[in-house]
Amino acid sequence: MSLTKPLRLLLLGAPGSGKGTQTSKLLAKIPTLTSISSGDLLRKEISIKSSIGKTASKYIEKGDLLPDSIILDLIYKELSDKNWLSPNATWLLDGFPRTLNQAIGLDNRLSKHNVNINLVVELDIPEDVILQRVENRWVHIPSGRVYNTQYNPPKIPGKDDITGENLSKRPDDNAQVFKQRLQKYHNEITPLKKFYENQNILHKVSGETSDIIFPKLYNLIISKFGKS
Repeated sequence: MSLTKPLRLLLLGAPGSGKGTQTSKLLAKIPTLTSISSGDLLRKEISIKSSIGKTASKYIEKGDLLPDSIILDLIYKELSDKNWLSPNATWLLDGFPRTLNQAIGLDNRLSKHNVNINLVVELDIPEDVILQRVENRWVHIPSGRVYNTQYNPPKIPGKDDITGENLSKRPDDNAQVFKQRLQKYHNEITPLKKFYENQNILHKVSGETSDIIFPKLYNLIISKFGKS
């Protein structure tokens, strides 16, 4: 698909809803689209044991979100470093903003460059499906590659397909911690959705699997920003 105007897309969804999977599919389908994943950036900081990474680890282990100021600075720096603050830039944000305060802070910074988000899509997945995904999820920590023993298993159990290194469970990939994350998400998502609804850029796609959701997401983008 070719885009006929710049797309600055935000994907919303509960933890485990498949934002990373949808991002990968979109990047493969739309060559001009690039992405920033707050999760990938945080994993990078954690892996190099930076001050942000050490702080992030403490919050993640408790199932808590990072303070707004830290993650906002991290995302804005990445946008600036990659020269994505140009009005012609096309990009996708995965996992940020997650709260109203984050959205307002990001909107204020992007407004200075006339590169405000112009499409927000919520991935609507049943909670029981999300919890089932989490219980079967394994990750290669250095790269962030994610596997699921049900529908995306590694070629060799417990090993990363590319490096052969061991896979791990994330500290928050257990039912007790994850239910806390889901509850926090539901508490915070309503005002965030209202913020973007007031800008007339909020949409929702629903389904239980990525194969059901992706065509809906892709067709929505085509209808507003491109041609197939």
